[in-house]
Amino acid sequence: MEVSTTESGVQFYSGNLLDGVATAYGRHAGLCLETQHFPGSPNREHFPSTVLRPGEEFASTTVYRFP
Repeated sequence: MEVSTTESGVQFYSGNLLDGVATAYGRHAGLCLETQHFPGSPNREHFPSTVLRPGEEFASTTVYRFP
């Protein structure tokens, strides 16, 4: 899988804590790749800004490709 994005980072979540009790899925049954700005961006001047001013629009593009 290839991921292309206009965002600066990717957050990875795994299914490590799934237990099969509350859902039909067991441990390690899934993953999630969420493109976003770096979590520490508001506190780091050298990271891309996360500030959105009134009247501005936010847009991002993420493409997941399965060659």
